[in-house]
Amino acid sequence: MTWSKLIRIAVKTAIFFVLCNLVYALVSPLDALGRVSVYNTLIPGRARLPYGENPTESYNLSLTNIPAMFASHEISRPKAADEFRVVVIGDSGTWGWLLESDQTVAAQLEALGYTSDDGRRVEVYNLGYPGMALAKDLLMLHQVMEYQPDAVIWLVTAQSFPIEQQIELPVVQKNRFPIALATNAQYSEAPRLESDPPSFSLSDPRFDTPDLTLLGQRRELADWLRLQLYSFAWAATCIDQALLEEITLRQSDFEADYSWFGHAQEEPLDDLAFDVLQDGLRWTEGVPLLFVNEPIYISSGQNSDIRYNSFYPRWAYDQYRDLLSEQMQGQNYLDVWDLIPPDEFTDTPVHLTPEGTRLLAERIGAELESLGWVRR
Repeated sequence: MTWSKLIRIAVKTAIFFVLCNLVYALVSPLDALGRVSVYNTLIPGRARLPYGENPTESYNLSLTNIPAMFASHEISRPKAADEFRVVVIGDSGTWGWLLESDQTVAAQLEALGYTSDDGRRVEVYNLGYPGMALAKDLLMLHQVMEYQPDAVIWLVTAQSFPIEQQIELPVVQKNRFPIALATNAQYSEAPRLESDPPSFSLSDPRFDTPDLTLLGQRRELADWLRLQLYSFAWAATCIDQALLEEITLRQSDFEADYSWFGHAQEEPLDDLAFDVLQDGLRWTEGVPLLFVNEPIYISSGQNSDIRYNSFYPRWAYDQYRDLLSEQMQGQNYLDVWDLIPPDEFTDTPVHLTPEGTRLLAERIGAELESLGWVRR
């Protein structure tokens, strides 16, 4: 082996590597690859979108490839002719933090055994995803419209509304183009008006500028592969969240703090992303959509006259509810903020016990009945 031959091999390898990266960047196959999955083929689909902080214990992981996330979910299975498909979106409380997958609000709503008004069986799909930002929910809603939902339930809370929250999550930062689609007037049946600009700019530096090369997307490719590999351990154990034996309960006593996202007491909340809800309405046009202001923990401890809980000073949350009620005029809207007894909350002001989740599911079910969407 001579030096000249080694140099020729190195040059050819470098050229081949560059060509592979150029071809990969031109084809941009990551989204298409994400739709290829062992789930719903060799392995049943997951009941929750993949999310995990300790993959070796939960057989789950967090990734930002939305097509891959949905391809692993049971909603990707073919829709049956007798199926009335209801999807539920929201934050970690909807996803089911500290709950088994059959204890979530979607699972308990389906367990009530509803049928649609025309006699189809109601199947409820959990498309909640941890993280508080309406923009993240809109991403999930935009994607789920591919799967022919017959009704959508969107659980929200005030913590998801501040504009500064919208681009804080990696799953949003890594998906500027889908966000652009979901908020862009030309893609919508009822377009956004020029006088109604979005709450956040698509040129925000927090959005990731994607490197479309094979080298630049090696992490995303590795996450896709790991999601497929974890499928076998997940299918064998049904574990998708490593539940703690003991949890630290939500805070009950507080400092005398009136502030909320930079707002002092009684300041107008003029930076809430209500326009994202309107984007959701545009994308679901023709599909019934129910907004639910989800329950919160109401403390009776120290300074509870100032704060409902560690998330919300009373003045800010009350103002948010008034503003949301105004925005919901003419929409299907259910406010259950004080529905759940304080003892049925776990580690945060919005995470429920299985019993608290059952109460919420029953109340939402009753609302669906009153709207005429479902029946016993």
